[in-house]
Amino acid sequence: MNPNELYSTLSRELEGFKEAKTFKYETPLESEQGGDVMVNGHEVVMLASNNYLGLANHPKVKEAARKALDRWGYGLASVRFLCGTEPIHFELERRIARFVGCEAAILHSSCFAANEAFFSALIANDFGQADYQDVIYSDQLNHASIIDGVRLCRAIAKQTVSRLYRNGDVNHLREMLEEDRAKNYRIKIIATDGVFSMEGLLAPLAELVELAREHNALLFVDESHATGALGKTGRGTIEELGVYGKVDVVTGTFGKALGGASGGFIAGREPLIEFLRQKSRPYTFSNTVPPSVVMGSIEAIDLIENDPSIVNGLRENTEYFRREIVRLGFKIIESRHPIVPIMLGEAALAQDMSRELLPEGVYIKGLWYPVVPKGEARLRAQISAAHTRDDLDRTLAAFDRVGKRLGVI
Repeated sequence: MNPNELYSTLSRELEGFKEAKTFKYETPLESEQGGDVMVNGHEVVMLASNNYLGLANHPKVKEAARKALDRWGYGLASVRFLCGTEPIHFELERRIARFVGCEAAILHSSCFAANEAFFSALIANDFGQADYQDVIYSDQLNHASIIDGVRLCRAIAKQTVSRLYRNGDVNHLREMLEEDRAKNYRIKIIATDGVFSMEGLLAPLAELVELAREHNALLFVDESHATGALGKTGRGTIEELGVYGKVDVVTGTFGKALGGASGGFIAGREPLIEFLRQKSRPYTFSNTVPPSVVMGSIEAIDLIENDPSIVNGLRENTEYFRREIVRLGFKIIESRHPIVPIMLGEAALAQDMSRELLPEGVYIKGLWYPVVPKGEARLRAQISAAHTRDDLDRTLAAFDRVGKRLGVI
């Protein structure tokens, strides 16, 4: 296929996406991120953001970022081990490690990069052994970054075994572990999201902690959608489910509840983190997190630690919206997380409802295959502590009107 044929093929594919109503359109915001945003000159309630605690436009977070810009500059123009480290980077690593109940932490450009870095650095190293096998037990609904991290391991280290267990099914995982008990695996890893981002479901972490201990496995938990959004003091699923300080490896992001900018982290035992500083390729070969993001993230942690009531406000908003959207007649996936999937079935309906809600004052996006299984298209509402009760009531009224118009309710 020559380049012209390739471009023609790509154009046909794009037209096919549009005809099937699965084309993903980007809608520019005309304001800063918040509970309400400006779109096409109109104020609308934002239901598509991971800004769970409303810190993306918090005055103190913005002020911390401005001060960092003045004090530390725009960027380091380098990777960490060359000339891309400042005291504030070590401070953020100490703060986030303590926040999620671990000994140490290492920063990455994103949690996607952090997850790939963890698996590839650890599994791809032979540690001087000539003959070995490692195994990763992965929840079938894990985030794409975990899936890609496992795939990368298998590409680099052909002897890596990966096994999928049914979502949140502890018994299925236990069966696998028992089947493999006699196998002489060098490293065993149980990998799961703390919160599954398409469903808002929580992983059964207490049971996974026990299984990991029983079978001498590392428990790896991605807390991207949980840190700041769950737990009495915002420390995530690990706090919400009573396993704070008991998880071997915690990864997460500063791009959601903790300020909403960018950057990710891996937290765990000191020897593991120091090893990753030496062997993590995304860490070694990527520019360091910019100072404004570092200081903004530290301020976000300060805000949560000094006033955990912000987390309670998020919980109250979530409980209210979940209760009222069901009362209107919509089907949702039950959970306690601020991700509220509103189930519609077909991609075209999700696309149509998303578009019709926008002029009604609600910004929300649809999800469909392959992001979610076929026939399970949905609108993913994401509640924020920044939403007022009036915001939520206006949103519910819009859902009522559009839902009836499209025959959903």
